[in-house]
Amino acid sequence: MVTLEKIQELRKRTSAPLIDCKNCLEESQGDVDQAVDLLRKKGLKSAAKKGDRATLEGCIGSYVHTTGKVAALVALSCETDFVARTDEFKTLAKDVAMQITASAPVYIKPSDISREAIEKEKEIYRAQLVLEKKPPDIIEKILEGKLEKFYTEVCLLNQPFVKEDKKTVGELIKEHMVALGENIEVKEMFRISL
Repeated sequence: MVTLEKIQELRKRTSAPLIDCKNCLEESQGDVDQAVDLLRKKGLKSAAKKGDRATLEGCIGSYVHTTGKVAALVALSCETDFVARTDEFKTLAKDVAMQITASAPVYIKPSDISREAIEKEKEIYRAQLVLEKKPPDIIEKILEGKLEKFYTEVCLLNQPFVKEDKKTVGELIKEHMVALGENIEVKEMFRISL
């Protein structure tokens, strides 16, 4: 059964529009947790649609670790100044800067890695697999898995989010794209340590 309280609870948990909350609750027959999953699935589709829109506004997020020996800056962009000034967007920018401080990514996304660097990694993994006497027919399959793990280590958007490791930084940003209704991109990042 869909009640006003359930709609409000779902909206509070997801920041989704009221009509979407109501529709997903109806579809899940009043189950709030299932409605959250439905909104997330639908949200990723709508986030993909937003991904082509220009991001000319934004803010710089910063984080300095409590030791004072490592810090990061991130240029996080969005479509409008209105969204850039919201507390939710500023918190996202700080969280992404914290991620950069903690995980030291080298690239923002896999497409930023040069073809040469990827081929070098594949060459190293291939040599390791040959030494482990893996059959040649499965080496290529294993290589794909090793490359995915490599992306998780060196690409910001592929890394598990430090505050909630069941989602990646890319998924975190997509959730905010849905909640704020705008395209959001990490433009640049910088990490410094002593």
